[in-house]
Order: sequence, then structure tokens, then C-alpha cells
Amino acid sequence: MVDLILTGATVIDPSQELCAVRDVAITGDRIVELAEDIQAEAKQRIDLSGRILTPGFIDIHAHLYAGSTTWGIRFDALCLATGVTTVVDAGSSGWANFWGFEENMVAPARTQTLAFVHISGIGLTFGPLGELEDIRYACPDRTAGIIKAWPETCVGVKIRMGRFQLGDNGIAPLHLAVEAAEATNTPIMAHLGPGIDLPEVLRTLRPGDVVTHCYHDKGDDIFGDGDRILPAVWEARERGVLFDVGHGGGSFSFDTAKRALAQDFTADVISTDLHSSSLEDPVMSLPETASKLLNLGVPLVGVVRQCTTGPAESIQRADELGTLRPGSVADLAAFELQEGGQFEFRDGHDQLMVGPKNLSPVLTIRAGTIYDPDELAGEREADRQRALRMKALSRGDIETFLKG
Repeated sequence: MVDLILTGATVIDPSQELCAVRDVAITGDRIVELAEDIQAEAKQRIDLSGRILTPGFIDIHAHLYAGSTTWGIRFDALCLATGVTTVVDAGSSGWANFWGFEENMVAPARTQTLAFVHISGIGLTFGPLGELEDIRYACPDRTAGIIKAWPETCVGVKIRMGRFQLGDNGIAPLHLAVEAAEATNTPIMAHLGPGIDLPEVLRTLRPGDVVTHCYHDKGDDIFGDGDRILPAVWEARERGVLFDVGHGGGSFSFDTAKRALAQDFTADVISTDLHSSSLEDPVMSLPETASKLLNLGVPLVGVVRQCTTGPAESIQRADELGTLRPGSVADLAAFELQEGGQFEFRDGHDQLMVGPKNLSPVLTIRAGTIYDPDELAGEREADRQRALRMKALSRGDIETFLKG
């Protein structure tokens, strides 16, 4: 007797190079069998014929410190309604305020919640000013101390490499981030932004470090001033530096993505950069973001890899996440692949793309517990309204904030 059997779905699991109709059996919080026709007795069976079943999606770039940072959102219902079973906060907290993030965001969440710790001790508390304009906020020792104290939550070090964030400090803060990452044997996630020399950033990063916003076009991007991807980008990839979409409110361009894909440069990871100013428009969710890449020509199996196995590897959790191997945690996502429609998508510059394909979430299973998108709708709406209020406040629209 098992607790649950999922039947009839096309299972896509890049960790096992699997794309075929299979059944999945679950007992407690573990997958116990993956086979063509499971005959065991089950307390519950769900027929997913015609649907796609994958490992739970992993979003390695979001901002989740609601109520304590400029862009933080309430995320739990959104993740569980859209197939995301693991979400990673990308540096909302630094060493000085991480403890509050752990107790108030991580502990109560149903979604598995992890974090990159910002090398700036204040994290992203106050958006109107760059968090490392004053380099004294960077503290490798204390940052490493937090990561060592909470290894179950902390996956690495975050830094935003742009002139706005760093002021006149140039590349120096990145060297401090490397110091903290090497002390904890964890990767860096480096945000790409204008005003800092990209080749120099890439030369400083190490194998396994993650470059996020790889398809932005705000200056100092992967193309530089030319039409071809910079040699430094290819050299970094050859050394093992990983590249992440990190959509966000203004860090994803259809044009840049098209040009990159035309030169066979495909991101290793798809992530959302969800925050209060990107949630409503243009990001929406990880499946929405993945659907954009699907319509840009990335094959379905590749998109699934970029949302499961790829991110699991990037945060050094591939032994436990991003797989449907028997014995692994029962984190799964089911989708309907809608084809032949006229689905509208927008990038970070409000450019419209109409495509024929869309990944629509059907259900999420997190550690063996089933979550139905429809049952989470009310909670999602309350969280969305809160995010809209914070968006208004962060943009200085006090009147809209007060009306909300």
C-alpha cells in the first residue's frame, strides 16, 4: 500500500534523461517507485493522462523578505500554485537581518525556501540607494558566519554588480564576495548591471558561480557593443560559470534572448527575479517565464531542465532536488502544455510576443502534499494586493499606497 499514485502523465526528468509515459508512486514525503505501470494498492490515485509531470520547479532568484525589504513579496501560495517546490531568495537579507528572514519567512513556509546571503550586511533593505555604495557594508567574515550557521538554508553569496549598486567601488566588492564564498565552499550569484566591466566580472568569478540577468540589454551585457557574444562570456562558460535568466522587472529582453539563442547561447537556468515590482507585470510566475523561452525556441525538455536539474546543480542540491529518482523527496509539478493558441507574453521593456505554446500549472506536490492552484487562489490574491501596495510605495506613489 502506497499513499499516492500519479498515472498516465508524460514524465520529463532530465536528471534521468527520461521523457516517456510513466506512473509515480509516493509514500509519505518520498517517491518510492517510477515505472510504466505501477500495480500497487494506493490510498489515492490521480490520472494525469495528457499532462506533463516533472520534478518540482526550482526558482533560484526571487525576493521574499516581505515587510522588511523594498521588494519582498509573500510567495508561498504563488509557488505552490505554479509548480515551484523550492524557491531561493537572492540576497534580500545580509548578515545583519538574515536571522529575521529565517524565522519569519523560511520557517513558516510550505515551499522549501533557501537563500543567497548578500555580501552587503543590510541586504536589499532600502532600494533607493545602492547597498554597496559604502563598501563598509560588505563583510565577508560575518556573511560566511551566517552561511555556516544555517547551512540547510543558505546556498551561497549574492552581489549586484552595477554602478548604481556599487557606486565608485568597481570590482572590489566582488573580491569580498569571493572571499565569503570560498570560506563556505558555496557559489556566488552575481547580478549583471550597467557601469561595471563585464569581462572583468567574469574573469573574477569561479567555476560554479552564477551570472544572473544574462539576457538583459541595459549596457555591459553579454554582447558588449557588438553583434556577437563577447569572447569573455564563452571563456567563462568554458570554465564552468553558469548563466541564469533572472527575468525581473527590466532585466530580460526578447531581442537579447533571440540573438543569444541564434548563437547557440542558452541559459543554464531559468529564474524569475520575482519581487513587488515584477510580480504583476511582466513576470507572473516561473511557468510563465519558462513559456517565454519555450516560444523563443528552447525545446520543452531543455526548458524543463532549466527549471529543475539545472537550478538544483547551480545551488549544489542536485543530490536531493530536481529529480524523480525513487528515494528522493516527493516534489513534483504537473502541467498542461497548451499548444496552437495565441498566448501573449511581455519582456522587461513591455515588448509583446505572441506565441502558440503555454505551460499551465495543474497541480503541485511538495514533500508528498498535494496543492491545487484553484484552492490557493484566495491566498494568492491577498498576497498580490500586498505586493501592489509595496510597489506603489517603492516608486514613491504614497497616495496609491495609502488607498490600498
